[in-house]
Amino acid sequence: MDSDRISRPPPRRRAAASDPAEPVDVDARPGTTPAVPAADVPPQEFDLAGTAADEDEAQLPETIDDSAEPAAEGPLAIGRAAITAAVRLAPTSPGVYRMLNAGHDVLYVGKAKNVQKRLSSYARPTGHPIRIARMIALTVAVEIVSTATETEALLLEANLIKQLRPRFNVLLRDDKSFPYILITGDHWAPQIVKHRGAQTRPGRYFGPFASVGAVNRTITALQRAFLVRACTDSFFESRTRPCLLYQIKRCAGPCTQEIDFAGYRELVREATDFLSGRSRAVKELLAAEMEKASADLEFESAALYRDRLAALSAIQSQQGINPRTVEDADVFAIHQEGGYSCVEVFFFRTGQNWGNRAYFPRADRSIESSEVLGAFLAQFYDDKPPPRLVLLSHDIEDRALLAEALSAKAGVKVEVAVPQRGEKKDLVAHVLTNAREALGRKIADTATQARLLETMTAALKLPRVPARIEVYDNSHIQGTNAVGAMIVAGRDGFIKNQYRKFNIRSAELTPGDDYAMMREVLERRFKRLLAHAPGPAPATDADSGDDTPQWPDLVIIDGGLGQLNAAREIMAALGVDNVALISVAKGPDRDAGRETLFFPDRPSIKLEPRDPVLYFIQRLRDEAHRFVIGSHRKLRKKDIREAGLQEIPGIGPSRKRALLHYFGTLKEIERASLADLCKVPGISAEGARRIFDFFHAGPK
Repeated sequence: MDSDRISRPPPRRRAAASDPAEPVDVDARPGTTPAVPAADVPPQEFDLAGTAADEDEAQLPETIDDSAEPAAEGPLAIGRAAITAAVRLAPTSPGVYRMLNAGHDVLYVGKAKNVQKRLSSYARPTGHPIRIARMIALTVAVEIVSTATETEALLLEANLIKQLRPRFNVLLRDDKSFPYILITGDHWAPQIVKHRGAQTRPGRYFGPFASVGAVNRTITALQRAFLVRACTDSFFESRTRPCLLYQIKRCAGPCTQEIDFAGYRELVREATDFLSGRSRAVKELLAAEMEKASADLEFESAALYRDRLAALSAIQSQQGINPRTVEDADVFAIHQEGGYSCVEVFFFRTGQNWGNRAYFPRADRSIESSEVLGAFLAQFYDDKPPPRLVLLSHDIEDRALLAEALSAKAGVKVEVAVPQRGEKKDLVAHVLTNAREALGRKIADTATQARLLETMTAALKLPRVPARIEVYDNSHIQGTNAVGAMIVAGRDGFIKNQYRKFNIRSAELTPGDDYAMMREVLERRFKRLLAHAPGPAPATDADSGDDTPQWPDLVIIDGGLGQLNAAREIMAALGVDNVALISVAKGPDRDAGRETLFFPDRPSIKLEPRDPVLYFIQRLRDEAHRFVIGSHRKLRKKDIREAGLQEIPGIGPSRKRALLHYFGTLKEIERASLADLCKVPGISAEGARRIFDFFHAGPK
């Protein structure tokens, strides 16, 4: 495609608030000790404990009301002049245009079948809504990208909006990828696993599912119904006896030939058929086999078929509503209330409900429901495969164009419809009810959080109600794998996409020096903030395109007076004096409810054990601890796997070979219980204890 630049250099993206070289891991959590011997439990590629973080609804955005005041005539005339200059060079073909302000930030991204005609509408002197007038007044330049078709313009517009996050566009928030179920195709004994991300591994993908929890529950039920393995290939290849899942009838045991190749492939075919929508045929086949086994007096086999049928029924009973006439469809409904918008989406595949999720896009309160929904859909499908049918609660302006774009993306015809009668209309009504209830719950939760922040402000005598709270903690084991972490909370709760971890880099730091670690973390954090902006921004920094200001109003340190003094020194050295600072010291014997709060400029205090403000601070502190422990353990495991077993005192080449021969992989040695380590030939009880302690020692 051709690009015509007009009067300005390309816009600059705002710098991230933390070091981009350091990865962000918002789902890290401390490991748990298995309840059964680890050597007998296959490592599965899904989390049986569930993942609450993936099922959390998105946060409410800051309300944007650009219609409060009309733009002044002077700036409005300047903006019209800039747009008029762009009109003279604009093409009459389809394309995408970007409006820029004086700081080269993108204010708005739009598409048009005729770019020149669309820009001319902005250049007229009157007739604009107040929101559009304010956008024109801030515009100093326009950039244009020509496209071959209007469909291509729609797809490019959605991509640019997601990348640039312009202030005056409707913004899709909380856009995490959806999980799928994968039945692998690169092994003679296919495996059933959870998958998220690019679909590059050979096999059959089924989804999307609305949450990881829904995937985990479905996979567990499918294991009971079809006995398909979920263990990793390395675990599978190292087995000499069936694992525990075979004993509890959740796997057919292909690793040790408990089932022949043909029998296992038949189980995989049945699982594939069930996920592909042929569930009735699969259940009828199992019922027939159960009756046959019962007639032949093979009651143990009949009971196995009975249990498999019950597992399939459990899957379908968890689906909620299951439409009769809709096979594959996504159903969207939007509800607006109190200046907020909620878009609820339900996923139906193979005639089954595979879950739902609520989104709260950021949009000016003056934008109508249909316009918000249309902008949301284009961004939603920017990186997701569409089904053959998309049902909407409100008609949108570019419905035909969206259907054409989705058809081109999917390679099959995609219908985008607003049903008027029948079961499809009932489905949309059900989704709309869920959207209304989700928005009501979120508004109520946000109001509760706001009251709690106001109460905390009074209890701690803060200068203002904090819009952004940052909590810092460190973790290490005797100075090794030292890592610091920052978690962020705001008016709507935890802001997990802004969590950061800091690998401690200083070579001069004494191992285990918590104060020096805290100084390094805070110095790196606030130096980057100072490079980006000289001081704390207002709590409603609408021009940033972000829902929460990057400068914190309150910093909480996990530690006592020493950690607080270290933080105060570094912030004073950097000239940061407009951020409230406190530290939270654990009570005697680390008892929750007896914490001491330290302040840099006044005596410490203790809150009452049942004070809701104390509960809130404990929750912030515990979340920071959870995140930093997870980050530390990931770093430590990486080092262990890179170094192998040589780092364990007293483990030489012969014992290393014995361990690997017995367990197969280093990961399985790490998972092994003390009793299993003692069973390895050549490993004494004391050696087994050293190995176990090496892998399971808890960090600071």
